[in-house]
Parts: sequence; C-alpha cells; structure tokens
Amino acid sequence: MEVSTVDSDSRPTIMITNDDGIDAPGLRALVRVLVSTQLYNVLVCAPDSEKSAVSQSITWRHPISVKRVAIEGTTSYAVSGTPADCTSLGVSKALFPSIPDLVLSGINMGSNCGYHVVYSGTVAGAREAFFKGIPSASLSYEWIGGRSNIEDYTLAAEACLPIISAMLVGVKAQTFPRNCFLNIDFPTDIANHRGYKVTKQGRCISKMGWIRVTSDSQGGKMLSTMTMDPTSSVECNMSSESSELFARQVISAAVADEDTDFKYLQEGYITVTPLAALSRAEIECEIFLEAWLPGVVARPSPSAL
Repeated sequence: MEVSTVDSDSRPTIMITNDDGIDAPGLRALVRVLVSTQLYNVLVCAPDSEKSAVSQSITWRHPISVKRVAIEGTTSYAVSGTPADCTSLGVSKALFPSIPDLVLSGINMGSNCGYHVVYSGTVAGAREAFFKGIPSASLSYEWIGGRSNIEDYTLAAEACLPIISAMLVGVKAQTFPRNCFLNIDFPTDIANHRGYKVTKQGRCISKMGWIRVTSDSQGGKMLSTMTMDPTSSVECNMSSESSELFARQVISAAVADEDTDFKYLQEGYITVTPLAALSRAEIECEIFLEAWLPGVVARPSPSAL
C-alpha cells in the first residue's frame, strides 16, 4: 500500500531550541529524527554558542544578532542571545512567518531534575514558550562520561516521538493542558530504559562551592546536573595580575528524594514531569503564614536585635 507524502503546509510546526548551542549533538540528533519522520515542519532557533545554566535570563539592553544556518530539512537560525531569547524571538512572528504548534528545548547534555531546573537554560527555553501560551517540553539526557555516546541522543529523540505525537494530537483537539509544560529526562542507559513515568519535581540539588584557580588550571564543564565533565577545561580569560580567579566546585552530588523525578531517572525510567512558571511554596508554609501575618500587622513588631 502506497503511503502518500504529507503536504508540508498541513503538517504541524515544531520549533527547536536549546542551551548547548545550535551545533550541539543533542539538538542535531533531535532535528534529524523529527525531519526523518516527514510528519513535521521543523524550525530551529538556538543560541550560536553554549549558554548552559543561564536560567531565564534575557537580553534587554542591546540587540541580538541572527544568522541563517544550513540544517537539512529545516529553516534554522543561530542567535547571539539566551535560550529564552531564542524562544521568544522564534515564536514572535518577527523571524518565522507563523507561530509554531510546539516548542522543544534540547536534547540537553545532562539531566535536569529537582531544583536544578531553576538554573537550566534548557528548561528556560521551554518555559518561555509556556509564558507565551505555546505547548512545550524540555528534553535532557543524563550524560555520563565513559558510559554515554553520541548515538544515545538519537535513541532519546526516538523514544520521545510518541510523546511529541500525542502532545500535538492533544493540542489540535484542545485537550492538552495549557497550565503546564513538560520536563522530560532520559536515563543514561536509554537503550534499555524501563518505560515512561509521570513524576513530580523533587528537591534534589548538588552542593556547590568555590575553588581558587590559576589561568592554566584544569577543571571541567559544569553539566546541568551540576556534575563535572572532566574532558573539558575551565575557561580563564582574566589576565590582570591583580585579579584572582575562582571556579565552581561540586562538593557533593545530588541525592534522590522519594517518588520524584531524579529518583525514577536513576532507576532507568524516562521521566515526564509537569512544570509551571514558578514552583509554589509547600502547603505548610501557606498555613503558617495565614496564621502568622494577621498578628504581624496587628501590632508593632519588637526589634529582632
């Protein structure tokens, strides 16, 4: 039975961004997999260089530059700004003629779980689309040096296809929720993952410190997991003899808390975690403040000193 070619004008449009840069293997693998399906119009609007751990920062005081990049099967641009800039520009109709149906950010080198989502430029790329009312998902692969390889990104992208397809079906039918976006993490052994699991954001975070370094010190690239990639070096660009250099240092790795994203990722699941713009405080805090605030404003507060 012959399968007819899908009319490109009728296909849903997916825009891809990331924080590792437009040349990153994770983004390129995601693009190749999506293009190979011939089911989607694929747009790319991504940083022209690495912008890891910039969170939701935006460029405000000066223009950003945009350059057309040749990526087969796509319309692609490299942008001098942050991931949030890229998403904002890409969905604005100032760069592309239409608004995408779905925004994907990734695939990131390093997982994004627990409190680390606050630092993540990858998550910010998806969150910015959420701010604009566009369905989105951030995609991250738990890269571990010595165990992971470039082909794992392709496996992760392929594993995400059912979720992408289902999201778009839900968007078209107006049944997919608009009050959240998805944060999807792929385990290191993606080829033998244990399935898909909806999880909640945990509280795990790596304990960080600082170490004094010299201009020729060797360190490592900080991954989104706040672990170090020893295959790269710390960039030390300050040349003044009167300046001192300090680099971040992982004191202890994140520890999984119960029934949350990081725990199930460590167990080998592909975790799907709904996120909103900001995390609400724990209900215990709300209860405490409801009882505490009336008394605070009803009488002058004694000095804390």
